[in-house]
Amino acid sequence: MPAQVPGGVHTDLLALGRIPDPFIGDNEKRVQWVAESDWEYQRQFTVDPEILEQAHIWLVCDGLDTLAVVSLNGTLLGTTQNMFRQYRWDVKDLLKAGENDIHIVFDSPVCFITAMQNKRSLQGVPHSIAGGPYLRKAPCHFGWDWGPKLPAIGIWKDIRLEGCGNARIEEVRFTQHHEKDGVRLEAQTHIQKWDDAPATANLEILAPDGEIFASQAVFDEKTCTLEIKISDPQLWWPNGYGAQPLYHATISVRQGDRVLDQREYQLGLRTMELCQTPDEWGQSFTFVVNGQAILAKGSNWIPSDSFSTRTSDKKLEQLLQAAVDTHQNMLRVWGGGFYEDERFYDLCDRLGILVWQDFIFACSMYPLDDAAFLENVHVEVTENIRRLRHRASLALWCGNNEIEWGWSEWGWKAPEYDDLRMAYDQFFHHTLPSWCETEDPDRPYWPSSPSSNVPFEDPNGQTQGDAHYWDVWHGRKPFTAYRSQFPRFMSEFGFQSLPPLETIRTYAEKPDWNITSYIMEQHQKNENGNALIVSQMLDSFLLPKDFESLVYLSLVLQAEGIRYGVEHWRRYPRRVSGILYWNLNDCWPVASWSSLDYYGRWKALHYAARRFYAPLLLSIEDKPPEMNVYLSNDLPEHWEGSLYWTLETLTGEILQTGEESAQAPPSDAAPICQLDFSKLVTKANRRDIVFTAELRQSEQILARQTAFFVPTKHLNLTDPELTAQVKIDQQQVVIRVTAHSMARLVECTLDGIDLVFSDNYFDLPAGRSIEISAALPVGLTEQQISDALRFRSLYDTYTH
Repeated sequence: MPAQVPGGVHTDLLALGRIPDPFIGDNEKRVQWVAESDWEYQRQFTVDPEILEQAHIWLVCDGLDTLAVVSLNGTLLGTTQNMFRQYRWDVKDLLKAGENDIHIVFDSPVCFITAMQNKRSLQGVPHSIAGGPYLRKAPCHFGWDWGPKLPAIGIWKDIRLEGCGNARIEEVRFTQHHEKDGVRLEAQTHIQKWDDAPATANLEILAPDGEIFASQAVFDEKTCTLEIKISDPQLWWPNGYGAQPLYHATISVRQGDRVLDQREYQLGLRTMELCQTPDEWGQSFTFVVNGQAILAKGSNWIPSDSFSTRTSDKKLEQLLQAAVDTHQNMLRVWGGGFYEDERFYDLCDRLGILVWQDFIFACSMYPLDDAAFLENVHVEVTENIRRLRHRASLALWCGNNEIEWGWSEWGWKAPEYDDLRMAYDQFFHHTLPSWCETEDPDRPYWPSSPSSNVPFEDPNGQTQGDAHYWDVWHGRKPFTAYRSQFPRFMSEFGFQSLPPLETIRTYAEKPDWNITSYIMEQHQKNENGNALIVSQMLDSFLLPKDFESLVYLSLVLQAEGIRYGVEHWRRYPRRVSGILYWNLNDCWPVASWSSLDYYGRWKALHYAARRFYAPLLLSIEDKPPEMNVYLSNDLPEHWEGSLYWTLETLTGEILQTGEESAQAPPSDAAPICQLDFSKLVTKANRRDIVFTAELRQSEQILARQTAFFVPTKHLNLTDPELTAQVKIDQQQVVIRVTAHSMARLVECTLDGIDLVFSDNYFDLPAGRSIEISAALPVGLTEQQISDALRFRSLYDTYTH
């Protein structure tokens, strides 16, 4: 059968019609045999005689997934057990002019881990195929509580012949020295060299404005250090704090005029540190860039497809741009996936997204007492640090995801695991940080997420380190529980929703449109997930009248819950210096915690993120009958404006109004007013009243927030009688929406057309209007847009 390289067995079989699409219905179950089988790749290729004139020739495999036996012209080159490593074999003496044959046999990863697990059972993820930690393969390939059990197999990265003369660049380490009169850039270059002829290294820097800086040095044995002074440097900043100018660096090794090898790098000039200093709450956990403390706002990143080679450049850019469009400046590359490819980090550099990079260990015990396993990991860690350490976006190396928490609180303390606990301690608190210090001393290392940085002590504490808070989801606590938390850095928390209905259509037929149907439960990998969604939903909303209403309610419920937490933490930026919700994206169409679904569709949460991560955030701390209003300011300058508030009925009758001065210091938050409505809001009328706050500057409304005095399900909502005016202005669709009475959580869609609006899933009080816009779909007229326009609000979910 023909195979695509890079690619994988599943996607090849799917393209050939040999397996059903595992993302549809329950087809995941029907393709389990693929990963339980062994597979062979074979190719004949022609080598021109002039290629053989190269002094050295290697077969280079950037990524083999995972258990491979590689042969060339009938000769065994080697075996592999790590999808995160590059493998390189000297094949000069094995190649021949004309036809050559390469043969790669992939053993079943499932059979391997099952056999190892039967020898010694390791505690791991209950949603996955057991034994995954024995293999250096993306843990989520074996299943997670949002992902399918589809262990990929194949040549997942580039494979090539590489030739050179008598020298090749082995590694380059850039060091930035930020001084008063500019940035001194060092490039320590290491080469492999096979003769005694003198060689030079050349460094050329192309600045964003076109200026060229150059340096040359002669190798001392196999190393040399190149140095360039960049005066008037253009500094790189995270999204929201400044621009992202990038310098292009080219390093070449030459003998005379002949170029022996050359590498290119994308650099951003900036300083980066993780500030952990004592304060009144314990110890800070603040990223500081170019001397500026950063409020990290973002989310967690998982692999963007269960079959990673299917992720196109367009999709990757769409996902990362959507993060930037919602004011995010940090993504945590989670340790249950894999180290992303160059495209991902190129985009993060260009878009100003800081990367919290986990090493690939997650939620499990690992055989870290095994010398061969450790050596395999050592090569993996070294290669990936060297590959990524020059990145402007790379902010931190983190040892693992939640394993310290596991050892501390998940019942892993049985005596039979004492050796693995000791091995964990040695590896993540001594060995791995030592490797990081050797390869990348300029970047902070963090042992685990969450962690207090004190081994096995209070990993989710409130005084130091980072925290994961899952009591609202797994513990079924109400959203108000978020206000009990004051972590120094919140690196994980979340709540699930169903995906949009258009995505559900891709895997479930209409007869299966019931949240407890067999097919819907196949696309819900958390065993209690749908029940948790519905139970929390009924705390907030009336029982939905149909499946479409339930889908909508799940989306707005998720958005409301995460908003509640983020707004709380943003009211305390000196204490909480990072907020990363779980999670940004999906790897297949599924009910999950993501704000962007598998197809990149914006869920209500992503629209909410655009509001709650905005540089200026107006928020209401509702304590009925009290309403406390705050302003959070991420801007580097003091901000002043005004707050206009009303207490009114749902139908628009004004009971009381007020105007307050609104101001907040730079990079801080401040209370605007504290209002007590105990005399106006009574048991008799509280179901009919809304508190509305508007942040204004020069009469322009910058933000609007609403709060209520009873749970939303108890509000006496009436038909908001939404009306819309549509116009086309400079390739933009502009829609002006007006509400006759209070419209809660308004959803705007165009039937059959995916659009990203400037705002969506918003509250619109009685008599108010809002303008939202989107890029004009090619060929559509105003009339066609008007005909396709659909609105939904909470009122529509329970009335007929």
